[in-house]
Amino acid sequence: MIKTPQKNVQTLKYVSLITLTLQNALVGLSMRHAQTRPGDKFQSSTAVVMAEVVKCIICLILVLIEEGSLKKFINALNNTIVKQPIDTLKVCVPSIVYLIQNNLLYVSASNLDAATYQVSYQLKILTTAFFAVIILRKSLLKIQWGALVLLLIGIIFVQLAKSEHHSSTSAINQNRLVGFSSVLGACFLSGFAGIYFEKILKDSDISVWMRNVQLSMLSVPFGIISCYLNNGDVISEKGFFYGYDSFICYLVLLQAGGGLVVALVVKYADNILKGFATSMAIIISCIASVYLFNFELTFLFVFGASLVICSIFMYGYQPKDISNDRHLISGKV
Repeated sequence: MIKTPQKNVQTLKYVSLITLTLQNALVGLSMRHAQTRPGDKFQSSTAVVMAEVVKCIICLILVLIEEGSLKKFINALNNTIVKQPIDTLKVCVPSIVYLIQNNLLYVSASNLDAATYQVSYQLKILTTAFFAVIILRKSLLKIQWGALVLLLIGIIFVQLAKSEHHSSTSAINQNRLVGFSSVLGACFLSGFAGIYFEKILKDSDISVWMRNVQLSMLSVPFGIISCYLNNGDVISEKGFFYGYDSFICYLVLLQAGGGLVVALVVKYADNILKGFATSMAIIISCIASVYLFNFELTFLFVFGASLVICSIFMYGYQPKDISNDRHLISGKV
């Protein structure tokens, strides 16, 4: 495996963080625009499948680069996927969960404004912490638990702020209950799948890219089945790629690249900087929504969003000395 020169680590760290910031901000805005713009409407379930196909192709290329030759590449796929069917089936769990999660995100994006969607989706930090305690038996600092409580308060303020302006006109019919329920479900699925996938990675020496190949190879057939179960009549009548144009292709690439960018951030950056990138994405998304979707910033929304941003910094805070058990809360249940 090719090692990254030490002098390039800092550059990769900040490039990956900047990319993650832009990707987080753009994905919410882009999904919102794709669902609300005039013209032929594409089927979101097909876009989810195509994103998995693109991600699989990218990861296959990365595995080929890691192996160094076509022969080693084929042997690696054979040894990892074909000769270890039980291990491959283990990856089936997060594969299905991610598929459902991505479909829920499309539903929430079509029923919530981009800013509310972006801030609400930060609840995945809480669910990730919850499953980390339950599945990985991790211990969290008191300040981190406090950050999670602050996060919930911030989300509540954001929802109250939007409820006050529910009478504002919209170009499409929206169901805020459906939208928020969908994003809440996506947060739980995101937390579970992420921690489950982390556990799989830690229990084996298989690379992240190879694991993503396994994920995508299982997600694609499940995704196709989901497409025809939910939108079979429309797809049969109008075609799988009905409503696709250059913008939808861009959205597919954006979603496919999101998981890969996160992998880079986890490898080269720390939690505090990752929280900074996520916080900046929220700010960018809110500001952009004012100009792109006529989103009205209210005091309650700004206050709630500020609490969310503060909670992200608090959750990422790591004191130099955390060995004192008095400051730790055990994750035993």
